[in-house]
Formats: sequence, structure tokens, C-alpha cells
Amino acid sequence: MTGVRWLMVLTENEAILDPRDLGGLVELAATAEANDIDGVQLSEHVVLGRDSGEAGEMANPRAYAAPGNQSPAYPWPSSIVLMSAIAQATTSLRLVAGAIILPLRHPLLLAKELGTLDLLSGGRLIVLPTVSWSRDEYDALGVPFGERGRILDEQLEVLAKSWGPYPISHDGPRFPFTDVWLEPGAATPEGPPLWFGGQGMPPHVVRRLARYGRGLNPFGRLTDDDMAALATGMRDAGRDISELELVGGINGTFHGPDDVADVDVALADLPRQLEQGFTTICFKPSMFVRSIDEVPALCRYLVAEGERVTG
Repeated sequence: MTGVRWLMVLTENEAILDPRDLGGLVELAATAEANDIDGVQLSEHVVLGRDSGEAGEMANPRAYAAPGNQSPAYPWPSSIVLMSAIAQATTSLRLVAGAIILPLRHPLLLAKELGTLDLLSGGRLIVLPTVSWSRDEYDALGVPFGERGRILDEQLEVLAKSWGPYPISHDGPRFPFTDVWLEPGAATPEGPPLWFGGQGMPPHVVRRLARYGRGLNPFGRLTDDDMAALATGMRDAGRDISELELVGGINGTFHGPDDVADVDVALADLPRQLEQGFTTICFKPSMFVRSIDEVPALCRYLVAEGERVTG
């Protein structure tokens, strides 16, 4: 292996860029590409309610957003629309829809949007389906929160069919249809690769990875037992864990509300992740810089450190 694939988290960077400045986010993505970053990742919410901050809002805005630690007024743009603009401003940058909340949408409509974006970007799209965590968000959109896992499983069946050959049909309890064409499809007959994540390695995540997954992007660290469970699940499905792109990340440590994290301290965990087989590493630039002008140098430093560590 020579080097590490670096993945910039493009959302949640309000400490260095106004989150309503969507043109600025497009420019930040172009900056990432110009400085040898492999891809950008965007997360989403459609709406947020009061439960978004019920655990107490994060003390330092440079930290990662997590369930219950954010203001309901935080601006989350449509990641699909934003990535369409990024696709036109870049040529090789991978576009990771890092938290598409599938149960909030009809799977055929979502497949149309994802396929169009995949074609527009020349096959650079990656999708991470999720059920997310906000009951208020589900209630506002009229989707039963307690059924979100079952809804996702049926939607994944539909997505797997959505790229043809056409016509396609589906005989499911929520989204039945017969003999439809979803042209123009996607950039490849397989459609955009699917990554899965979440905390730990519960059986439903292992099952979805083994059946549909081309990548794993967990929220937080995985233990050796987690990795062993995944390897077993992949093997039972006739696959090998080596077929998955393993996506880790570096995380900043903060001691006050205006701290900027030390990137070298965060990088100390990189060898452990590489030893576990992780080859793509996420980073959020606002954790480590005070100004948007410092981002290019940060990108170059991370690329150089990845090459140094992997030798």
C-alpha cells in the first residue's frame, strides 16, 4: 500500500465557513481535489426538531455532530443537490453521500436522484444509507420511527433492482410496483457503491454489509471482536472482508469551546486503523484549522503523513 485515501467531511465546518454559503462549500470541495484529497463526504437531515439537542449541544462547534448534540436551527443543505454542483466543479473527487436517510423517501424517487447524480459525476458517487436517529424528523415527515429498520431493508431490495435490466418489479409490503423503467439508470450496471456504518457491529449491519455493501464507515472505533463478527458474516455470505473498503477517521481532542485540535495528536491513532485494514480516513478540516485559508496546507500535510506512515 502506498499512502492513504483521505476523505474530507464537508458538512459541519461552520467554525471556518458559513454553512449557508453553499458556493463556499463547492469551492472547499474543489480545494480538496486540488490538494490530492480523494473524496468529500456530506451528511444530511431533512428537518430537525427539539430532540436534536436533548443531550445538550456540543461545547465546541469543531466537534462532530452526533445524535442529540446539535441545534435544530443548524443548516443542513440537501446533500444530493449540493453534490450535483460539486460534480460540475471537480473531475476526479469521489462524492460520498455519507448519511442518506432512506426511510424518509420513496426508494424509486431516491434511485432516480442518485442515478442522475451518478451519471452527472461520471460514476463518482458513493451512498451510505442510514435510518438516522431523530424521532421528531420522522414524525414531521409522517414515517413511523419504530419501523425504520424494516423500511430500510425493503428499500435496499428496491435499490438493488433499480439499475436494471428493465423493466423492474417489486412485491413488498410498502413499495410494490410492477414493470417500470427507471432510465437513464446510473453510470454502471451495479449502480453507486453502498457503504454502511453506525456504532459497533450489530447483526443487522453485518447482514446489510454482507448482502449489499462495498464499504464500511463506522461511527467511532471498532473492536477486534467487531471486525471478527464482520469477517464471519461476510464469509457466511460467500464473500470476504477484503471486498470492502474500510473507512476510518481521525478525531480532534478539545479542552475548551474555542480550541483547535492538534492534528498530530489525532494522527497518532492512524497506525492502529491501518493495522485493522482501514485504508480510507475521514477528517473534518475545521477541527484542525482556524481559517479556510489554512485548509490547503492541512490537506497536503495529511497526504504526506499518510504516505510516510504507510511507507
